[in-house]
Amino acid sequence: QVQLVVTGGGSVQAGGSLRLSCAASRRTDCMGWFRQAPGKEREGVASIDSDGRTTYRDSVKGRFTISQDHAKNTLYLQMNSLKPEDTAMYYCAASFSRTYCSTGSGGVGYWGQGTQVTVSS
Repeated sequence: QVQLVVTGGGSVQAGGSLRLSCAASRRTDCMGWFRQAPGKEREGVASIDSDGRTTYRDSVKGRFTISQDHAKNTLYLQMNSLKPEDTAMYYCAASFSRTYCSTGSGGVGYWGQGTQVTVSS
């Protein structure tokens, strides 16, 4: 079992920045961020594996940065130049399946509680 605790989130105006953190109870092979807007399906935002390789969805490339602190077993998502379409509930996930961290399927995943990100125009 892996417990994940998410902090950060909040409300900002378009163009602003927010940072999300996700503290894990143990190290896993990968971690990722997902989001779900009202009425929409959950989508992967970014992921990172234990080798530091990252993936990003196209709409956040160049604006969001995923990183991790292995010493603290903590995952971060720095979100810059936020847009109203980034508004969603954001979730952290961890897995021993690297596919899972970028897609949300194909293995066993552990999930943190969601945190709301609201971007106003």
